[in-house]
Formats: sequence, structure tokens, C-alpha cells
Amino acid sequence: MRIVYEYSHLGGSEILKVRYSGIEEEIRTVIEKVKANRIKESKEKTMKGEMLFSPKDMNDQFSKYFNDLKYHEIRDTYTITIPNSETKIPGAFKQVDFVKDKVLIEVQFGKYAFMFYDMAKFQYFFNENKADVGIEIVPCHHLQKEMSSGVSYGEQLVYDIERLKRHFPAVPVKVMLVDVDE
Repeated sequence: MRIVYEYSHLGGSEILKVRYSGIEEEIRTVIEKVKANRIKESKEKTMKGEMLFSPKDMNDQFSKYFNDLKYHEIRDTYTITIPNSETKIPGAFKQVDFVKDKVLIEVQFGKYAFMFYDMAKFQYFFNENKADVGIEIVPCHHLQKEMSSGVSYGEQLVYDIERLKRHFPAVPVKVMLVDVDE
């Protein structure tokens, strides 16, 4: 795969480049190693029988390559309580798949709501002083059109972050849009 666009929010790119240049290089190397394969046969009415790029296959490759480089998961578990209620819900958690030092990385080939929820997770761990920067690796619109319906694209995420200005997320983030090599 290749990076086709990079977006820096609240100095995310600069923090990565200055404080974590080795991690930035590792991220770029992982992205270059991932190969998008047309191995998912569409069952959707509008694309029935077409061979599409497989989000699961790409996610599996990202996991393998990041794990090979000793990235690990971060997870905070807690009990949910709300004001003026005796309800307690144990076992809730916030989790990010790939972490090294204080750099959080999410690879998102899912629905748009998950891309935006990743921003909330970055905000949570930043507020807990467990992160300096969040990296979101997402498909560009061109790649998204060659995947199952429901998959979102990074241009929408960048567009929304731009319109929210500095209000959300209030954490340094770098968004990297990826596409196939072909």
C-alpha cells in the first residue's frame, strides 16, 4: 500500500517527526508492506460477483507487521457509573490496537462511526497521560470505492476534523490515507 495524503491536527505530524521519528519510519514501512488483495467476492446487489479488496485481509497484515515490531495493545478497564443512579456496569473498557511509547495507532477499514470513535479513544488516553499523539490509518476514497459498502474513507474524517477546528479531538492526531499500489 501507499500513503496518498497526510493530515496533521494540533501538531500530530510534527510530534511524530520530532519525538518519535523511528516510530514514524516503522509506520511507513508497515504500510508499504501491506498488499491489498481482491479476495472478497461481493454479495451486494450493486456489485454482485465483483472481486473487492478485503478489509479483513488488510487488517490481518497490519496486525502481523505491527506485532512483529513489538507494538502492543493498550486497554483501560473500568466500571461505568452515572450521576444520580445506582447502576454499576463493570468490565467496560477503552482499547487501542497498536501502541509503542506514547504513540497510539488505529487502522480503520470499517464504518465511519468507528473512525470517529477512534478520535474519542485517542482523546481518552491523551487525557490519562498515556499518549502524546494518535495515528489513524484509513482508506482514501479511491480505495473505499473498491471495498464493501459501509466502509468509510479518510477524506470524510479530515473534512469533519477541519470543521470542528480545535474543539474535537483536542489531542494531536495524524491521519494517513492509504491506497493500493496498482
